[in-house]
Amino acid sequence: MANKYTPKNILITGAAGFIASHVCNRLIRNYPDYKIVVLDKLDYCSSLKNLDPSRSSPNFKFIKGDIASADLVHFILQTEFIDTIMHFAAQTHVDNSFGNSFEFTKNNIYGTHVLLEACKVTGQIRRFIHVSTDEVYGETDEDAVVGNHEASQLLPTNPYSATKAGAEMLVMAYGRSYGLPVITTRGNNVYGTNQFPEKLIPKFILLAMNGKILPIHGDGSNVRSYLYCEDVAEAFEVILHRGEVGHVYNIGTKKERRVFDVARDICRLFNLDPESQIKFVENRPFNDQRYFLDDQNLKSLGWYERTTWEEGLKKTMEWYVSNPDWWGDVSGALLPHPRMLMLPGIERQFNAPDTSNSGLGSAPVTNKFNQSRMLVPSPKHNIPSQKPSLKFLIYGRTGWIGGLLGKLCEKQDIPFEYGKGRLEQRSLLLDDIQTVKPTHVFNAAGVTGRPNVDWCETHKPETIRTNVVGTLTLADICREHDLLMINYATGCIFEYDATHPLGTGVGFKEEDKPNFTGSFYSKTKAVVEELLREFDNVCTLRVRMPISSDLSNPRNFITKITRYNKVVDISNSMTILDELLPVSIEMAKRNLRGIWNFTNPGVVSHNEILQMYKDYIDPNFNWVNFSLQEQAKVIVAPRSNNELDASKLKNEFPELLSIKDSLIKYVFEPNRKTFAWELSN
Repeated sequence: MANKYTPKNILITGAAGFIASHVCNRLIRNYPDYKIVVLDKLDYCSSLKNLDPSRSSPNFKFIKGDIASADLVHFILQTEFIDTIMHFAAQTHVDNSFGNSFEFTKNNIYGTHVLLEACKVTGQIRRFIHVSTDEVYGETDEDAVVGNHEASQLLPTNPYSATKAGAEMLVMAYGRSYGLPVITTRGNNVYGTNQFPEKLIPKFILLAMNGKILPIHGDGSNVRSYLYCEDVAEAFEVILHRGEVGHVYNIGTKKERRVFDVARDICRLFNLDPESQIKFVENRPFNDQRYFLDDQNLKSLGWYERTTWEEGLKKTMEWYVSNPDWWGDVSGALLPHPRMLMLPGIERQFNAPDTSNSGLGSAPVTNKFNQSRMLVPSPKHNIPSQKPSLKFLIYGRTGWIGGLLGKLCEKQDIPFEYGKGRLEQRSLLLDDIQTVKPTHVFNAAGVTGRPNVDWCETHKPETIRTNVVGTLTLADICREHDLLMINYATGCIFEYDATHPLGTGVGFKEEDKPNFTGSFYSKTKAVVEELLREFDNVCTLRVRMPISSDLSNPRNFITKITRYNKVVDISNSMTILDELLPVSIEMAKRNLRGIWNFTNPGVVSHNEILQMYKDYIDPNFNWVNFSLQEQAKVIVAPRSNNELDASKLKNEFPELLSIKDSLIKYVFEPNRKTFAWELSN
């Protein structure tokens, strides 16, 4: 890592806009010794109000002007003794780039060129940070599990991203030809306070505030990654001080969301019914399906995403509720298909009627400017159907989890097929991949024992063949085909110990090494989990003592213990399948990887479950306990007892219920109604 860089006089272009204003305000707040000079022409999506936190500071100076003015730029660099430039100024709205692409070329390419030439001539710049976008990479394959890295090919798909890619080429050339100390950033979507409502999240929030329809282009399956504005401002602070000259840094997140899910989350914030509040409208032209970044280089500088989606969205909503008139009349920006031309000298002109609550997409859109100036191509009709955004290949058709997965896919209208090959037969697995062409692979196959893990003690080769060889073979084939594999593993590879004592609430974490080898089944699972750490395309889910609402299923942990003559009473982490299997599908959609403790937070004991069974299902039910030592006399292989720390899963899915609450909601409450009906009939 390079030595820390300390600037003196920073020029921030476009700092009255959204992202740059947060960066400017942060630097003013944190570094009173730095002089910050802002150059902004105050276009339609900029406002001096965005800089209110900085304007009274003695180290802040604002200059209204255009980066395309060479004389002005030269004057500022020389008279303000600028040694650092953070270049944010740009036209950024994709829809607008189709309507007036030459304006994008002028601002994004020519404006950048003017800045670079001024830096070359003055010879005083020690850092030039050029702010680009993830869109320069072009559309990411829907089934890609590895994001675009900084050396990936640039394949822009629209005039906006093409101009940003062109500007990058100029920046790179000036770095190589003239030794200009350049750094480039490429970022995912940013959201947060004071963003102009042409962008999705503030647009939907303002519509929801007024009880209006949220229009979604196409089918809402387009995927984007969103970072909260303050996290992004911190990223630029880190890059300014620690970034290495000549490097490119992706500012991204692995957490992806469909447009439909964003709209649904905003509806929930306002207690609106998504079913009635969301409407699908004609798709906009050239709507890329997905952008996905590899952000490891930035993380190596010490940056990480701090704000959860739920926290950031709530903050953003609260700000817009408190500042509804920040941008004045933006009714035209809230249309399903706004027509904003951004002609030179025009700050903001919205004269189209607000049709956002009626006949979406059907009313004509008017504008005071000559519509012949608009060069937006009409959407093409009768487009051949594209490959589905999701298609799952599932192994374990005859298994409990595999069967439930298929039913969930049917319920969610997700195309899927069950694998025909056995896991240890590589050629058959390859046939499955080539025939099905999945976007994700789910491995719910494995040997757990017939009827329990004791079977594995006398069938060790068969257990190894499936649990180890087969799982590794499938993971390797998925890696070769750039496919994410969701692997249902087990948490029965840990045992309470001195570091994780029973009853203390200290659970085993994802990075902990297995410490339980009492059963051969657990040995094979521990071995394969350790080896799978070497595959970056695998998401390992540690399931524990699975429970479902189907109390007739003999594999259900509750069903098992209600049929035992005697049971031990010890607290354990457990997995409520009715709640967590849908979560595993969502994890696939988000392309999550690594190891996850796949249990509901907290622990529950055998006696607590049986008492619930007695309270909700059968008031006449009784049971008898015996000790672990007594249990050992009637089983072949010891059983694992432990608590898994589910905080990683809870952070990713904050709505996840604790084990006892989940038991009541998903298992006992539904079955109480069922059994009551059976008794009355």
